Amino acid sequence: MSRPTIAGVARAAGVSVASVSRVLNGLAATEEMVERVQRAVQELGYVPDSRARSLKVGRTYQLTLAVADVGNPVYVTMMRAVEEVVSAAGYRLVVTTTGPDVVDEVALVRGMARGYADGLVISPLRVDDDLIKSIRECDVPVVVAGNVPASAGVDTIRANSPKGMLLAVEHLLAKGRRRIAFVNGPVDTVPGTARAKGFADAMKANGLSPVAEVEAVDFTFAAGREAGVELFAGLDSAGEPSGKTGVTGEASGTTGVAREASGRAGVAEQLDAVIAANDLLAVGIMHELAARDLAVPGDVAVIGMDDSELAEQSFPPLTSVNLGSAERGRRAAELLLARIEDDTRTPRRIVVQPTLSVRKSTP
Repeated sequence: MSRPTIAGVARAAGVSVASVSRVLNGLAATEEMVERVQRAVQELGYVPDSRARSLKVGRTYQLTLAVADVGNPVYVTMMRAVEEVVSAAGYRLVVTTTGPDVVDEVALVRGMARGYADGLVISPLRVDDDLIKSIRECDVPVVVAGNVPASAGVDTIRANSPKGMLLAVEHLLAKGRRRIAFVNGPVDTVPGTARAKGFADAMKANGLSPVAEVEAVDFTFAAGREAGVELFAGLDSAGEPSGKTGVTGEASGTTGVAREASGRAGVAEQLDAVIAANDLLAVGIMHELAARDLAVPGDVAVIGMDDSELAEQSFPPLTSVNLGSAERGRRAAELLLARIEDDTRTPRRIVVQPTLSVRKSTP
């Protein structure tokens, strides 16, 4: 049996080949024409020949989304939003991971010259001059979901992390929490830099100084637990007793259990809230609090950032700053499609404003 063709679809639908092409490419068409073409496509089992179409129109009808870590829930949310927009326009989305190294980000952008995609949305974890240069010189349109200088001259969509930090700090203050620590990811990253500055500005604006600040090695759950160990060890060493388990205080006559309980009380006296730079770090912190028998939010309130699915799934559910990952994904996809259609457009810089999703991890 021969493979159905676009001409066969046109005959079955009673329209021209050009009309079928318009419908299949998502161009303007009447509702009646769309219905007739779609019905004929389904009846015949027609599948467009993407290779032939690419050669004819000079497009692959593929777009790429590049993120640092496809396992991070915030990128999953962004990916779904991008895919929804581009698929409606007749494109297939290819998702790839750059990792944390800017060298790999640059290599990916330069690799777009191979012609396997018509455009790129990239969410870089780190940005340097080489990356900006490669984006400027890229053979296909590029949209940056992140913060790059205006002088880069590219379409960008980014979150307002500083305002998000202000929302988090003011929420804690409204709940009577003033002894606040901050757990950030690497400060040499785009989000790490923005969130560190946002936290410092928010604390200063409210006349506060942080109890402690810890820089995690990554924006992951495991890094959050390690950062929790570092945070609480610092608080332990700042007061007496140390709170180490299994240590007996022979000189004072206290038992290891008593010292441990006293240590927990000491931490709670020094610290009543933690803000983490993303939800994965925040959940890692909550696990470390539970390991020390400290209650959330009874002893220590916790706030994350990103408001990912993980925030609702954690126990207790995590209060988190929503940085609009879905909105950023949708707007980035729209910018890319517009750039593909008209490469002479003036570059746009869009900022998505945050909101706070309050859950059980804050009182």
